[in-house]
Amino acid sequence: MALVGLVRVSTDKQNTQRQHNALDSICLKVFEEKISGKLAVDDRPTLKAALEYIRDDDMLCVQEVDRLGRNLLEGLIVLNDLFERGVAVKVLEGIAAGDHTERSFILDLALALAEDRRRDIVKKTKSGLEAARKQGRVGGRKPVMTDVLVAQAVGLRDRGFTIRQIQPHLRIADGKDKGKNPSVGAISQALRAHDAAKDVAQ
Repeated sequence: MALVGLVRVSTDKQNTQRQHNALDSICLKVFEEKISGKLAVDDRPTLKAALEYIRDDDMLCVQEVDRLGRNLLEGLIVLNDLFERGVAVKVLEGIAAGDHTERSFILDLALALAEDRRRDIVKKTKSGLEAARKQGRVGGRKPVMTDVLVAQAVGLRDRGFTIRQIQPHLRIADGKDKGKNPSVGAISQALRAHDAAKDVAQ
């Protein structure tokens, strides 16, 4: 039996050395990916390459279970996916540390605790955003409809364009969606907000 290592970080700016220090000396081969752990197994080429490299009696090895996913919960979900594919996994540190060849009570409990933790984070985030709104502050992601895009949308609408006709004329200037068209929903919401603000001003 051999260990086949997987090192993962989400971006090029993150350091992989700590994971390599844990894996390089004990693994036959170590695969490194720089990709979001949120993606499914089949959408991660390096992880798929590692799985194709593994022989029947080998184990995939990671430093911690969240290296399989973006966080603990998603790492456990990927771990379960690997079980269903017949892949054994060795986790060196943290929650779920040990050799795993199948689902177990401990892992089921860890998955349930992680899911409960995720729900708690979501609940607190929503509560925080609601409190911020009541105080006149807006949290969450930066809206794609900037003032410039809103002005363009208003101008096109005033010329008789429908929202679907407006959409191809707008381009997001920055961020991960740079160069894409805003969604119809985002344009519609921005126009409603613009109209509401105009009514208040009048």
